[in-house]
Amino acid sequence: MINKSKDIVLKPINKESVVQQVIDRLTEAMISGALKPGDKIPTEMEMSETFGVGRNSIREAIKILVYLGVLEIKRADGTFVRNGFTDSMIDPMIYGIILNGDESYVELKEFRELMEQSIVRSAIKKSTKKDIELLHEKYKVLESVIMKENTDIAHIFQADNDFHDTISEMMHNSLMIKINSVVRTLTYSLRLKTVTFMIENGSKQELLNAHKDIYEVIKNKDFDRIESVIYASYFYDRI
Repeated sequence: MINKSKDIVLKPINKESVVQQVIDRLTEAMISGALKPGDKIPTEMEMSETFGVGRNSIREAIKILVYLGVLEIKRADGTFVRNGFTDSMIDPMIYGIILNGDESYVELKEFRELMEQSIVRSAIKKSTKKDIELLHEKYKVLESVIMKENTDIAHIFQADNDFHDTISEMMHNSLMIKINSVVRTLTYSLRLKTVTFMIENGSKQELLNAHKDIYEVIKNKDFDRIESVIYASYFYDRI
């Protein structure tokens, strides 16, 4: 049976929106610490008795939380609170931004700018000599593909992504790396349009210089220039 510490949080619920309320109760239990990462959750029968709802509602709530990456089912042992971060936890945020239209997209661009400032600041603080050397290699690759006579936008965009992904890895923070990956996924179209515009309008040197400035800020640990350099690396208004 459920112990007393879990009884406090896993209290009976009303019939309205039963599945959502089961999800809410389990979420409250995790937030409060009554259920911790790696804990086995009560059985369907135990939760059905405690909540005062049918087992089908319990089963449906568990399915949703498994899909969201919050719970995991171990066939022989039961259902457990996940221990660690999974990509599927980000899915609801991605869909929420996509479905919320233009307003969320404007906010996303603002968030991206603040996020990248934080990433560069963290990279300066936590990067190793090897990290800086790798970032320089990525910059040189970007330079070579940008300055080629026969421009290949796909290669330039890939090199651009590799450069920024390397900066993200320099934070040595898996959660921030995941969140930044989501932001970059959601801004993929805009970033590709920006790179395409800069190349096709003869601004390849300016595009390269923006990346060089970011590299030098990190290499020289120049905290004072982070905001201005990141802001200058965006060319949205020209499109």
